[in-house]
Amino acid sequence: MNSFKNIYNQYDWDTLLSGILSKTEDDVIHALGKDKRDLEDFKALISPAAKPYLERMAQMSKVITKKRFGNTIQMYAPMYLSNECQNICTYCGFSMTNKIPRRTLTDEEILKEVDFLKSKGYDHILLVTGEANRTVGVDYIDNAIQLIRSKFANITIEIQPLDQPDYEQLIDSGLYAVLVYQETYHRGEYKKHHPKGKKSNFDYRLETPDRLGRAGVHKIGLGALFGLEDWRADSFFTALHLNYLQKVYWKTKYSISFPRLRPFSGGIEPKVEMTDADLVQLICAFRLLDEDLELSMSTRESEVFRENIVNLGITSISAESKTNPGGYAVAPQSLEQFEISDERSTEDVVKMLKSKGLDVVWKDWAHNWQ
Repeated sequence: MNSFKNIYNQYDWDTLLSGILSKTEDDVIHALGKDKRDLEDFKALISPAAKPYLERMAQMSKVITKKRFGNTIQMYAPMYLSNECQNICTYCGFSMTNKIPRRTLTDEEILKEVDFLKSKGYDHILLVTGEANRTVGVDYIDNAIQLIRSKFANITIEIQPLDQPDYEQLIDSGLYAVLVYQETYHRGEYKKHHPKGKKSNFDYRLETPDRLGRAGVHKIGLGALFGLEDWRADSFFTALHLNYLQKVYWKTKYSISFPRLRPFSGGIEPKVEMTDADLVQLICAFRLLDEDLELSMSTRESEVFRENIVNLGITSISAESKTNPGGYAVAPQSLEQFEISDERSTEDVVKMLKSKGLDVVWKDWAHNWQ
């Protein structure tokens, strides 16, 4: 069965990165002058040669986003159900080797968290867990979705990769979208940061979006964790992955997120720094590559950065996020997966967005679940 792995294996990381770094000013000007851009143009737009054109890229990105999405921005909230995890990941507070209290929310606790988020206005929710199949497997996730599906217009999950029949079961129960980040597309570095657990299987994770596409999920979210490897190469592989999926699973919608490595107790330092300017460049490059693509920004980033980026291509944003199970209403002091940067209340973020001329959208469409 065909999968993205067949495309991925045609590329050599070092050769690819060298090609990106060798892009010239003429390549950038050529890319900016086109109405429709391809992956070679994307290489130019994320290359060092594009740095002097960042302001032009930002203005073009702003115009394209407004044309396609209007002055709207979608609000969503993550809700952590469990910090149980059977993987060792060098960068994550939930890693199996970290001696922390483990917690998995009960139905009653889930509903308490939901009540808090609903009181804030949220209608799009992202359910997050560690990767612990025995504790928070398919049955647990299925139960959680059915428990809350009548309360939200849109339910997304970010959990361990599953098999196709598992995704089909969850879709039938009310699942709308799945986020699955490759973390890094560098096979060697991936193994270094995921030495043990099911997540150490690079190929299984790489082929997860294929299983999602075959299952018929409404939306797939992609991304890499910037800091583990060179951000330019990881971003190209993300774009390559997106391009493949759009051609094969053309009925599915897609989104890209931009997580940068954030600290936790005992965590690692980024191998490769991604500056704020680099991240702006990347967001604009993705918008110039695909005007229909949803681009998401979490509270990992600072207040100032988020305020400056919301008009340049971003279409969805979180606020007041907690990265620990029960963090909103049940157990606010428990250990977080990583430190957030923008700690403003939902109300303050909404006020900021409106001051930028944006219309905040809480709900776009909904299942008619009873």
